[in-house]
Amino acid sequence: MSADLGPAETKRRKRRSVWELALLTVAMFGFGFAMVPLYNALCELTGLNGRDKGMQIVASVQEQPDLNREVTVQFLTVVNGGREWVFKPAVSEMKVHPGQLYTVNFVAENQLDQDVVGQAVPAVTPGKAARHLKKTECFCFNQQPFKAREAKDMPVRFMLDPELPADVHTVTLSYTFFDVTELAQRSAKPNG
Repeated sequence: MSADLGPAETKRRKRRSVWELALLTVAMFGFGFAMVPLYNALCELTGLNGRDKGMQIVASVQEQPDLNREVTVQFLTVVNGGREWVFKPAVSEMKVHPGQLYTVNFVAENQLDQDVVGQAVPAVTPGKAARHLKKTECFCFNQQPFKAREAKDMPVRFMLDPELPADVHTVTLSYTFFDVTELAQRSAKPNG
């Protein structure tokens, strides 16, 4: 069929194809660029992946335990990038009463022969439980410097709000530990 087209029509179709490909390329780039903000907005809106701005950091809490209700809280840890660190909870789970303050320790050890700085990022599942988790103390609030071969016990003080939905029987609190040594060194250098 292309043999029936004249040179002008063939040239016009090629030009149109080039423009369509260019537009498609720009649209794909724009979509790729927008994916992270769109994903973050979706997570905040739905509580997906435990990313809920409702997760509360508080100076203190008023304890009013609901002794008629017990929720299992599981603790998970991951070291990002396969670094040579030990990072684990002292207990893998505990039974808690909503409205009561609890402390759980996490153990971290730098197994390298050099100083490092780590930062833990929390996530809560199910997502709807995140807004009912109140922390008064957490190693995740700040970067954690470690000397070579240093080990630390790092506490988390938390309470599940008594308003936690009744259909939530298990809450998982997980932390991913990242090596932020370079970032900490850059931010420590004076601008000049």
